[in-house]
Amino acid sequence: MTLLKLDIHAVRNIVKESIEPTSSINFFYGENGSGKSAVIEAIFILGRARSFRSTNIKSVINFEQSNLIVTAQTLQPNGSSIYLGVQLDGKNFCCRINQQTIQNRSDLAYALPLQIIHPKSFELLDAGPQYRREFLDWGVFNDNDKFISSWRNFKKALSQRNSLLKSKDTAYINVWDKELVKYGTIVDEFRHLYLHKFKSVFLSILNQFLTIDNVEIKLITGWDNNIGLQQALDQDRNKDLRYGFTHSGPHRADLQVVINKRLARDFVSRGQLKLFVMSLKLAQMQLLSREQSNIGCFLIDDFSAELDIPNRAKLLHFLSKMNCQVFITATTISDFGDLQNINNYKMFHVEHGNIKQV
Repeated sequence: MTLLKLDIHAVRNIVKESIEPTSSINFFYGENGSGKSAVIEAIFILGRARSFRSTNIKSVINFEQSNLIVTAQTLQPNGSSIYLGVQLDGKNFCCRINQQTIQNRSDLAYALPLQIIHPKSFELLDAGPQYRREFLDWGVFNDNDKFISSWRNFKKALSQRNSLLKSKDTAYINVWDKELVKYGTIVDEFRHLYLHKFKSVFLSILNQFLTIDNVEIKLITGWDNNIGLQQALDQDRNKDLRYGFTHSGPHRADLQVVINKRLARDFVSRGQLKLFVMSLKLAQMQLLSREQSNIGCFLIDDFSAELDIPNRAKLLHFLSKMNCQVFITATTISDFGDLQNINNYKMFHVEHGNIKQV
């Protein structure tokens, strides 16, 4: 998948701009507040129908406008073109693929798979397990199209069970236990299958940036591995009723990266932690390319803040060989480093929300 043309309307200080990016690496530079991060944000919104910078979409919409619109023409691996569009106003969203309105945001995610590195990316390993579950499930979601229906059925069963627990109504809880166990087990199996393929790709990429031995990545299922999910629910029944929510299940899972049996976040420096996170996200895109022939977009906001000069050079070299469409922002051109060995790229200058190709 490649963006051939990108149109941005009312995303922060970008009032209305249109660009035609190259299929390889696209650089955007400009002073702080110029709007270069808004370009990355617009692409992210197009693929996820939400912002990575703000939970409140109203703060993303240009203050003079009532809604934002991001549209693009994309080239698919089979050579066909697909037109994508997202309109958000803070309360409602409208998504279209080839002029047809879609109800599920997952359809956008399939059409435009993307990963992002930004100043808060280290939270993937530093914050709570929800971030890592979302990261893992994005990979599973793109790896196996059967995952999404099982995941939705599990979430429905979990919601119904929690509702009964809060009301202390146990009359039908066994019914939802069966649904929870059925689909929860399937979700867990999909996650393990994906992680089995993912591990070797991740470790191979990590070794290109760091020399650290005894690195492992493992999935904590969310319940006692010595018993099944049904038995875990039975054992937790009184506790679940007391607190009003389900304590065991894949919604409590965690993805752990460990070094010598210690969590990586407790073992490495902040700079090394960023390289771990970057390697995790690069591995997802590389596996997606290998398994699905659909590489998607890789977004990097504030290039110099995330990496030192040697690792910036390593990353650019890696991305140039990956055959991936990339969008990178920085304050100055010099922040991108030596570009002589990058065969195909475009450079854009962003100033006061205006984007001009250099």
